[in-house]
Amino acid sequence: MNQFSLRVYGLLINDKNQVLVSDEYIRGGYYTKFPGGGLEFGEGTRDCLVREFMEEMNLKVEVGEHLYTTDFYQMSAFNPAFQIVSIYYYVKALEPISAPLRDKPFDFDAAQLAIYHEKKEIETFRFIDWDDFSGEIVTLPIDKIAADMVKMNGLPVL
Repeated sequence: MNQFSLRVYGLLINDKNQVLVSDEYIRGGYYTKFPGGGLEFGEGTRDCLVREFMEEMNLKVEVGEHLYTTDFYQMSAFNPAFQIVSIYYYVKALEPISAPLRDKPFDFDAAQLAIYHEKKEIETFRFIDWDDFSGEIVTLPIDKIAADMVKMNGLPVL
């Protein structure tokens, strides 16, 4: 049976004009994407994003302006029975980031690699300088569109 997967992602740009990305190793594949995840039943999109940032980074965020919602068909990279609909918002950190930040892509530590065998996914976070940021940085097709929209519109006033 064909189904939809609703995903909600946040674009966090810090005071140094850097964009936060998540580097993830999922089921044997490497993906650079925006932080966020799946909408749960009974949850609004903004609530989902607040929850996802707390779960993934232990970070309280304020969800700002809507940036983009998928407007074309996109099959899931992980399950061809699912159509992906992604919703993107700007987000602002309400506190300093305490999650470890990396300087290079897919810089997983030994503890993360050890849990990969049971969870089948691990992630790290890093900032990309605005001048280096574009749709080429992220992996997934919908993320590329959102990234290019952000870059085209210029730095948002948050």
